[in-house]
Amino acid sequence: MHEWLNNIAPAFQRVPELLAQHLQLSFAALALALLIALPLAVWASRNRHVANVALGFASLVQTIPALALLALFYPLLLALTALFGDLIQPLGFLPSLLALTLYALLPILRNAVTGLNGVDAAIVEAADGVGMTRAQKLRLVEAPLAAPTIMAGIRTAAVWTIGAATLSTTVGQPSLGDLIFAGLQTQNWSLVLAGCLTSAALAIIVDMLLGTIENAIATRRKRRGWTAAALLAGGLVFALAPIGASGDGKDTVIIGSKRFGEQYILAKLIGHRLEDAGYNVRYREGLGSAVMFQAVTNDDVNISIDYAGTVWTNEMDRTDSVPRPEMIDTITRWSRDTYGVNVAGPLGFENTYAFAVRPDDAENLNIKTMDDLARVSPDFVFGTDLEFLERPEWQMVKDAYPLRFKGERAFEPTFMYKALSSRQADVISAFSSDGRIAANNFVVLDDPKGAVPAYDALLMVSPKYANDAEFIATIQPLLNAISVEKMRKANYMVDREDDKKSPAESARWLAGQLENKE
Repeated sequence: MHEWLNNIAPAFQRVPELLAQHLQLSFAALALALLIALPLAVWASRNRHVANVALGFASLVQTIPALALLALFYPLLLALTALFGDLIQPLGFLPSLLALTLYALLPILRNAVTGLNGVDAAIVEAADGVGMTRAQKLRLVEAPLAAPTIMAGIRTAAVWTIGAATLSTTVGQPSLGDLIFAGLQTQNWSLVLAGCLTSAALAIIVDMLLGTIENAIATRRKRRGWTAAALLAGGLVFALAPIGASGDGKDTVIIGSKRFGEQYILAKLIGHRLEDAGYNVRYREGLGSAVMFQAVTNDDVNISIDYAGTVWTNEMDRTDSVPRPEMIDTITRWSRDTYGVNVAGPLGFENTYAFAVRPDDAENLNIKTMDDLARVSPDFVFGTDLEFLERPEWQMVKDAYPLRFKGERAFEPTFMYKALSSRQADVISAFSSDGRIAANNFVVLDDPKGAVPAYDALLMVSPKYANDAEFIATIQPLLNAISVEKMRKANYMVDREDDKKSPAESARWLAGQLENKE
């Protein structure tokens, strides 16, 4: 417990920067939603057909999970880049802004329509009787009377938007979600707590300030309302301040990482080396496999670690099995010729999918290979990460072995291993370089038919730096330098529950191992 408390302070060190970006995104989405919803609400309050269509669409958006809505905007915006070029950025702020804006529409629109329609008809008739125009009636009568209801909708939208903004991490937009996702994947609950508490506090404060404005409108206490508005404006100024800051030294390099510990470690390892060489570094963490690859091809991410089997199956749509050197050479040529991406080379270790079972089941049921697993699969529950069941590799495995599991359950990688040890799953699609395999004495099954392709870790460089000799020379010492044993140990330093290290600390240890080797 004492060690966990000692990690709280370091966890909050990243909060100011991420809070500023979280505010930028949340305020921008809320402002855009207001610009759309309020005029639409006036129109809808006077036209039933418009109301049905507008409210129906806004309600439909709410049925789509926020994570799915964020992900759907990426390929849509990517297609638009062919028409608008650099004006459209398919990763980061823009898809997050659009998705959150759509999410904020419903409470604002519904409450505004309800408030405007709820104005006493006698008051409206009186306004007509004194000769008010439609605009005067709206400004002087309907809007003030509907203001409490409208403000209630805005407050709800603000809280929703601030909470949902944590999910923008998945499409490369920094937010407080960076802390939450990184903490979940590395079991660093201090990071999760820092992200959740800050996000919750921000939502509460904004709601209180908006509530103060609502009360000031109702009681006509202008000073109180302007004070609350000034505080909100001050928050916006704080959020925008980092935009004007400029770094010294060389260009800023954006390093991407996927949603598991090994990726966080390798991103920090690369980042430390680039910083030592004078580059400014930013991280885009928690990206999905497909988003990551497309981000590198479009220079939204400048450098990342991907895996040969992932590129081979997901991006190249290859299902054939070829020798490892031939696969890497083919991926290298295809990436360069198709996208201008430089596959600088392998890091020296492989992180392939490895089916693992508990040691007692392996011994009692005589399970050593995937063929043995097929024999007992009707009695087994299969646990996987969130992607595996939709990946081509899973189909390749099923084509090679007659697996018929009793059930299938998807977990975040952190909890997948716990599911196996706690018997919520009987076999998992583990990662071969994960230290938790050895730590739990899990038994990795042989794949005699070679159904799973090679998964060498590859250093991918985007077109911006693909032919930059100085940049490539900076990262060159990492190539073919990391053994699977070293990577497994570095991973376990982050994953273990006692004496846990951060990805940055693990990366420094790994860098020290490479220097000793040199």
